[in-house]
Amino acid sequence: MIELTEVSKIYRRGPEEIQALRSINLSVAAGEFVAISGKSGCGKSTLLHIIGALEPPTSGQVVVDGRDLARLSDQELTLFRRDRVGVVFQSFNLLPLLTLEENVALPRVLQDISYSQAREEAALWLRQVELSHRRDHKPHQVSGGEMQRAAIARALINRPAVLLADEPTGNLDSATAAQILELFARLHRNWGQTVVLVSHAAEVAAFADRVLSMQDGVILS
Repeated sequence: MIELTEVSKIYRRGPEEIQALRSINLSVAAGEFVAISGKSGCGKSTLLHIIGALEPPTSGQVVVDGRDLARLSDQELTLFRRDRVGVVFQSFNLLPLLTLEENVALPRVLQDISYSQAREEAALWLRQVELSHRRDHKPHQVSGGEMQRAAIARALINRPAVLLADEPTGNLDSATAAQILELFARLHRNWGQTVVLVSHAAEVAAFADRVLSMQDGVILS
């Protein structure tokens, strides 16, 4: 499903070079739930962004869902991000003027699905994350945990090959965070969803089947 070979990432700020990733080799099988743990600044979010084609590596090969990302055109990369990757961010990234149902439906609308069908599918996904009763609420009218569940439904509505989560519980209290992590585990267990999650918290990473540690741009285990 995911295969990274000798992947490095260097950011340049004037004459300064910052090496975020150093010769990363990583394999994630289809249906696997992998967590990448490490302190802030270790490179784990950069790694997630490269897997999701949100930014390119400086060197190395990235293959996701059978596609060598370096060989895709800009348009193909856009479609790949839209159709094959779901991303859940720490800050939820819901559009404030839309209801939760409209937020969840948006990725399907962008696929040129009819608005009515997209709303129907969004309602089904909100049911899966136990938010049917909040479908007509806007983000500011619900809790942080409910916003994150809506963000997960939005990430899944296109049935992506891989679900990426970047510190998905960082803005939540411990009880709500546990509920969100149980949801990830259920998605993985019941539907075979491939999940790659990054977090600085060991208790978050522990929900995954496999935990990898990062330090200074290197995967230690």
